[in-house]
Amino acid sequence: MGATEVAAEPADAADGDATPGGAAPAHVPGRPEGRRRRAGRTAARVVAVVVVALLLAGGWLAFRAWQAVSALQDARALVAGVEVDAAAVGDGTVDLDRLRASTSAAAAATSDPVWRAAEVVPWAGDQLEAVRVVSTSLDTVVAGALPAVSDLRALLDGGLRGPDGRVDVAALRALADQVRTASVGAADAHADVAALDADALVGPLAGPVRDVQDVLARLDAGLGPAGRVAGVLPAMLGADGPRTYLVLALNTAELRAAGGIVGTVVAVRVEDGAVSVVDRRTTADLPPLAEPVVPLTDEELGTWGDRLGRWVQNAVLTPDFPRTAELVAARWARDVGGTVDGVVATDPLAVGGLVGATGPVPDPDGGVLTGAGLVTTLLRDAYVRHPDSAGSDAYFGAVAAAVVEAVDSGAGSTQALFAAGRTAVDERRLRVWSAHPEEQERLAATVAGGAFTSPTFAHQPGLFLDDATQGKLGAYLSTDLTFRDARCTDPAPRVTAVLGLDFRPPEGVASWGHLVTGVPGPQVPLGTLLTTVSVWSAQDGPPLVVARDGAPATGSVTTVEGRTVQQVGSRLAPGGTQEVAVDLPLRDGAVTLWTTPTLTSPGVAVFRCG
Repeated sequence: MGATEVAAEPADAADGDATPGGAAPAHVPGRPEGRRRRAGRTAARVVAVVVVALLLAGGWLAFRAWQAVSALQDARALVAGVEVDAAAVGDGTVDLDRLRASTSAAAAATSDPVWRAAEVVPWAGDQLEAVRVVSTSLDTVVAGALPAVSDLRALLDGGLRGPDGRVDVAALRALADQVRTASVGAADAHADVAALDADALVGPLAGPVRDVQDVLARLDAGLGPAGRVAGVLPAMLGADGPRTYLVLALNTAELRAAGGIVGTVVAVRVEDGAVSVVDRRTTADLPPLAEPVVPLTDEELGTWGDRLGRWVQNAVLTPDFPRTAELVAARWARDVGGTVDGVVATDPLAVGGLVGATGPVPDPDGGVLTGAGLVTTLLRDAYVRHPDSAGSDAYFGAVAAAVVEAVDSGAGSTQALFAAGRTAVDERRLRVWSAHPEEQERLAATVAGGAFTSPTFAHQPGLFLDDATQGKLGAYLSTDLTFRDARCTDPAPRVTAVLGLDFRPPEGVASWGHLVTGVPGPQVPLGTLLTTVSVWSAQDGPPLVVARDGAPATGSVTTVEGRTVQQVGSRLAPGGTQEVAVDLPLRDGAVTLWTTPTLTSPGVAVFRCG
């Protein structure tokens, strides 16, 4: 029995019964209350550790946030001065070392593991993520893109073009990879920051984020085209062997979709960065053909007839410059011979900008031509001095050759020439095509390529002008393109583009001869301006609604490269005005409208909601 009792005590104690003598045990290891007390103390310690960790993390996060925000405020002030526009070339006012230090500090602060972990916190995490994305994006751009811009500016400032006008293609090639890499970094940074919803951020953060979005958008827009063509420029400038290019001098006095009829074709040779004129032909040297120079598509024949391929002047009826270039290159090869490596087209306003950069050039009729007076001389005075087409075409060609020779001789600063060229590209007055596929692929992705019907610009509509008078009355036509009646919040957002036409020739213009007045047709008084207005939808988009002076406008309807093309007529007597309105759908709250560059309007108009 005694053995049984002794054996029972541990069992009883384990069950929580009273110990012998009736006293409750102070503590027996293994009992439930002991485990609970130990667990309680452990939990308290864990909670304390968590609280301390959270306090430390919060303090660390606050410290990091202070570091990041302080650095970003400094960077924001500096980055506001960043410019890559041609007009600012050589004006490098940004302290890159200080900017780099600021963006590096902000990026380091926001890459902390505690920071990244805190980004999962509702609402507050969105604010932290925005600061991190802005910080790292700015740091990427400042570390890679801005030094490339600075080096490019330095090269343009004095090292790119020698006193004899020759371009240093070796120096350009050395910079090309840097510019291309910088453009990719700028594009990625812009995309990351543009994806942030500034409206969802607190007020003190929303404003700076929008500022950085604007800066990176400008930087991407400036570097993007340069990055796409930087790699091919040295070869295009003759670094790997001589090149022959055709320069088309477009005559805005007789409008075509790309700006004006082809007035003169100048052949230039480029070798190791040096440019020289080797041939020049007027349209009289390239008369109409019995058949198109190359086969035309059914869509082209249906829209323009065979005149697109029979007259070199009409190769610019299409707004797609690669097709224009192919037609002109084929015509040159047929009638003149030799290899054509590329085609460049420009109009009198672009040429006037170049003359403003080079300084006056010789006037074939005596004296000199300045940038300010060149347009009036070419498009108006020349037809008074040379009333026959052969004489006026020869004059036009001689001026174009004189400008090329001025650039080749080293006249004008590189910065001024670059700025003039950039303005011409931005206004769609300068277009470039290469016969080399790898180069053309890159050019076609830029506005300088003028590849309107390519997939790159598939969502952008067009509004183009073609003279139907067969004269030079376009020299007295003013155009103006504006937007009105924006419906940004509608289920189908739209805006109305309004093209204003104002025709004011001098008195007595009807007596100036057919070279100026054209042949408008029976029952149409001389001096009347007839124009075909072509409205192009986006690719695979619905036909656009067109009105002329408030009334629905009708005309021929065709299809070209998946776009609906509506051609409506315009008739203006001297002193007459007209409005052509087109309803355009908005894509992401914006639309870019291609149009014909004229004497008073560029070849593009952009609308954005807000």
